[in-house]
Amino acid sequence: MESTTLTIRVPVQVRDKLARIASGTRRSKSYLAAEAVAAYVERELAIIEGIQEGMADIAAGRTVSHAQAMAELRAVVDEIEQAKTAPR
Repeated sequence: MESTTLTIRVPVQVRDKLARIASGTRRSKSYLAAEAVAAYVERELAIIEGIQEGMADIAAGRTVSHAQAMAELRAVVDEIEQAKTAPR
């Protein structure tokens, strides 16, 4: 995979903790920082894309009422509760 260099500023305490993790896992600080940034980027991008999809659904009229959503949720919860108490 192609990579590039990114310079960031972090508090000294974060750097020191990262160094402890690197030592404990026998990974480089660079590797761990890259993994952390990649995980953050994926998570945040998924959130942004989910919001955009939701807004597109609203614009297209693909919505359900609060009452309908709650009724569907209650039905799922009731089903789970019944499954928990059913004899095995």
